[in-house]
Amino acid sequence: MNTWNPLTNDRYLPLQTNLSDSPPLIIDTEVNPQDILEAALQRIRASSDLLKTLHCVCFKHGDVEDIPHITHALYLLTQDGCDLLKVAQQRMMGWKAPS
Repeated sequence: MNTWNPLTNDRYLPLQTNLSDSPPLIIDTEVNPQDILEAALQRIRASSDLLKTLHCVCFKHGDVEDIPHITHALYLLTQDGCDLLKVAQQRMMGWKAPS
């Protein structure tokens, strides 16, 4: 995973969850930081909601094969959210609100 440096000209940052050498999922670091933040919050909320559901669910009818599926979904949502938050944070530190 490439680490984004706001002082370089690297506009597109691949997500850490990409598995290929030519990543199909990227963050456009020049997008409004509020939009990046909203995308991050959406993923982290989805991850949190899934964890809340799992906390409340009885696993009597569950299958052991479900566990890696669930943890993989949680990983993707959480890691993508963290990648987006990092870019939003770095952008907002130097971002000025429109007047």
